[in-house]
Amino acid sequence: MCLIVFAWQVIPGSPLIAAANRDEFYARPTAPANWWEDQPDIYAGRDLQDGGTWIGITRGGRFAAITNVRAPAERRADAPTRGTLVSDFLGSKQTAAEYIAEIDGDAEKYNGFNLLVGDGKELIWYSNKNAEDARNGQPLPPGIYGLSNASLDGCWPKVVRTKAQFASLLCQGAPDACFFDMLSDTTRAGDCRLPSTGVGIELERVLSAVFIESPDYGTRNSTLVKIRANGSAMLHERVAVPSDSPSRIHTHAKSPSESRCSR
Repeated sequence: MCLIVFAWQVIPGSPLIAAANRDEFYARPTAPANWWEDQPDIYAGRDLQDGGTWIGITRGGRFAAITNVRAPAERRADAPTRGTLVSDFLGSKQTAAEYIAEIDGDAEKYNGFNLLVGDGKELIWYSNKNAEDARNGQPLPPGIYGLSNASLDGCWPKVVRTKAQFASLLCQGAPDACFFDMLSDTTRAGDCRLPSTGVGIELERVLSAVFIESPDYGTRNSTLVKIRANGSAMLHERVAVPSDSPSRIHTHAKSPSESRCSR
């Protein structure tokens, strides 16, 4: 997961609403969102290369998602996959706080990550690269947040822009199709607004879009998650096909009727 905006305890009846894009190499094998045969309470996509997932829910309303921290100079090839941090929480019975306390001691063995875990009562952001932030590892207060490959609510252009659009759509009570329209924005930021993360200016330009397109890497999945106050959860996923073919939509809930939305 490389971009996620979410509202926690803001919308009556829906304690958590999240919209997210996962960016990955097109060649990396991935299964679309579905119920997992080996862990039947989990509904999520699946990384078929190393295991785990990037965002998912459970029948009981648990939620987890992860983004990488972009720090190419610090990346270790032998680090374990970060996707199991999501699936391990979803498959556990621990509270969000208990799970974060458990992984904290070994967090440095992973490449940089931001992890969101929610148990229905608390939503916690945790990162092994942003320990100086007072909110790190602590339950988040009600609010609307944005997260990409830096710190929570970082000032990257696509985080700022998408967070504002997300808030507007929530206020309008917009249909789900409008959130997917927001996630499909291919506009790139101007050079003066680009972060400097060590990947070079050309790649910074490519990665600045909400929906990334390039020859071998880009946005693979767009996801909308809603956790209801009664504990029910739904996850709608749109799988982007890197061609002129239309995207496919996979969902474990009845797919809502879609309408066209202007940006």
